Amino acid sequence: MVSYRTRQNSLQYFVASIAETLNLNNRSTQKYPPGGIKPRYTIKQILLSNQNWWNFYQRHKNKLRSAILICIVKLLSCKEVIRGSREYHCSNANCSHVKYIFFSCKCKACSSCGKKATELWIQKQNHLLPNTSWQHITFTMPSELWDFFWLNRTLLDPIGKMSADCIKTIADKKKITPAIFIAIHTFGRDLKRNVHIHLSTTTGGLSEDLTQWKNLFFHQATLMRMWRYRIIQLFRKSYPQLIIPPAIRKQLDHTFTFNQFLDRLYKKIWIVHCSKPSANHKKNVEYLGRYVKRPAIAESKLKHYDGRSITFKYLDHNTKTYRNFILSTEEFIGRFVQHIPDIGFRMIRYYGFLANRVRGKRLPIAYTLLGQTVGDAPSPLTFAQLIQKDFKFNPFLCILCGQQLILSAVRFGKTSINALLAIHAPLALMKTP
Repeated sequence: MVSYRTRQNSLQYFVASIAETLNLNNRSTQKYPPGGIKPRYTIKQILLSNQNWWNFYQRHKNKLRSAILICIVKLLSCKEVIRGSREYHCSNANCSHVKYIFFSCKCKACSSCGKKATELWIQKQNHLLPNTSWQHITFTMPSELWDFFWLNRTLLDPIGKMSADCIKTIADKKKITPAIFIAIHTFGRDLKRNVHIHLSTTTGGLSEDLTQWKNLFFHQATLMRMWRYRIIQLFRKSYPQLIIPPAIRKQLDHTFTFNQFLDRLYKKIWIVHCSKPSANHKKNVEYLGRYVKRPAIAESKLKHYDGRSITFKYLDHNTKTYRNFILSTEEFIGRFVQHIPDIGFRMIRYYGFLANRVRGKRLPIAYTLLGQTVGDAPSPLTFAQLIQKDFKFNPFLCILCGQQLILSAVRFGKTSINALLAIHAPLALMKTP
């Protein structure tokens, strides 16, 4: 039987478990023997051990966006007693087993909550999107422009529409309306700043009179020129109000102006990658789902943590091989939190006949022209279904006798932003609030 009082001391237990698992008391770097159990590192563990997050916060609190603080505080409270819980008792009268499921944070920096959000998003898109040929296109920009988006965050908002406009401009010339959805990314696989757009579009669309489905083709060089022009124009028009990154500001003087800086970038060949069209949307949806609803790095990529530095694995696009990257704890946290989006910022957006204002009328027409029938939307996956899918067991069966567990009580905790911010320090220092 699980004692509720014992669970109330989970923060103290968590401290001990981290020290035991990671052997942080002596900052050991021991390697596990062949066949031994390899520790699984989590973002939350790294933030809490050695008071890493609290120390980082104290040094940088005057520079941190409110979205970062709110997100991290929610993450630190995830599945802790403070958030509340559901209590389940075994339906077998002769069994004393009790199970507590603690409420999650639904935070974009949380891998656990991101997993569920990803599954729900994929389920919804697979039901919504027309089953036809889709193409995935990645719009990138020169690295000299990346830092501008951190100092001028409003620049992030229009670039998604600009990428979609490149597709729509080509389609409009043929009087075709395709389906488009985009995801705005700010990070590379090594957690560096890397602003780019992932776009998925149908390789066909509705005719102007809505009576035919017509095919489309997108030429990479044409898209590159259109995208490059739009981004450079965005910077030219925004220049009077722009905060210039220090590294760029040092280059500018009366002999080399900001417009000349943009001219130099305009002469470069920008990378716009057009993948081969796929038979349906599922591959694109699953690919984007791994990024848009989860934090900037998957916990499966975290390979080693010794209390001072973190080693993670990433795919190097240049060599097409996996590389290990080592960062100090301070650097890792800094890179991780910088990619937390602002509150209310939409990472995923829809255009063409998927745009919200026309979707209700035009999406059914697309289904009809493609010979598809779409039933009612499936019910969202439940906690039990997700556990069953990923771990192959029913979490609501008693571990002692195998009988069904029954909900017997719900305890509500602190979930509002203000309430959690008020206990930021106890959460970060693993002290009972």
